[in-house]
Parts: sequence; C-alpha cells; structure tokens
Amino acid sequence: MLGSVSDLEIEAQIPALRRFARSLARNPDDADELVQDTLLQALSRWRQLRKPGSVRAWLFQILFNLHRHGRRRQRDLARFAHDESADHADPSGDQNQALHLGDALAALSRLPQDQRIALELVAVEDMTYQEVARVTEVPIGTVMSRLSRARERLRAELEGSNVTPFRRMK
Repeated sequence: MLGSVSDLEIEAQIPALRRFARSLARNPDDADELVQDTLLQALSRWRQLRKPGSVRAWLFQILFNLHRHGRRRQRDLARFAHDESADHADPSGDQNQALHLGDALAALSRLPQDQRIALELVAVEDMTYQEVARVTEVPIGTVMSRLSRARERLRAELEGSNVTPFRRMK
C-alpha cells in the first residue's frame, strides 16, 4: 500500500494504460516500455498524488508526459506505424464490419494527435472532459473544441464509407 493508494488501484489501470500507450506509441514494444516507465515513475512519486481519488487521471498524465518527452528526444528518428486493425478485427465476424472497422481506425489514425488523444480518452477510456484536461494539461474548453473538431472530421471522412457515425459520448 502506498499511503492511501493501493497496489490494486494502480494495477487495475494497467489495461487502460496499455491501450492508451499503444495509441500513442503505435508500436507494442514501445507501448509496453512506456507503461513500465509510467508505473516506475508513479511508484517513485506516489507522494505527489494530491487527491487519492484521481489515481487514474494521474497515471494517464504521467504516461502522456513521458510519451511527449520521449517524442521530443526521438523527433529525428523514423517511426513505423503499427497496424492495430488486427488487434480489433473479429476474424469470425462479418467481412463488411471488419472493413468498416478498418475504415474507422484509419480515419482515427489520420486525426491530428491532439484531437485523436482527446477523442480516445473520452470514447475509449471513458474519461470526463476535466480528466482529459488534466492529462493533456490544457483548459477544458480546449478539450471540448478538440473533441468537436475530431468528431466533425471523422463524420466527414466516414460519410461516404457507409460506416455508422460515432454517437456522441458525453
């Protein structure tokens, strides 16, 4: 137990941290390393957690900051995008659904990073706008405008592909 934060609270966030790290890093090995670095930093700095109820947002903020700092150091290195559609496609499902899912994932990957991150944190990780603002260190109004632009851009890209539009999440 770390003060008022239990190991179980941190451990429960690992799957969500992995999803977010894969989205950011686009490479499973880099994502796993990012999660490990996040957990190490969280364990070494658990006293800095101001509100014990906000463990999730705090961990995501650490992960996001580590990623951002890592990208600055590696800006000159070439990166290869990881095709995550294989992780999400249902091989036994309808082929058309798999194609539509691929279209949606491709459209999502083409969003500017700030919009994609905001949308994934809200839609996939079920974070509130306030939590996303904390993680990304921007005002809540900026989060809302990024989400609006991301949804509009996805809607426009997916209109012609017969993909069901995303429903409004929050």
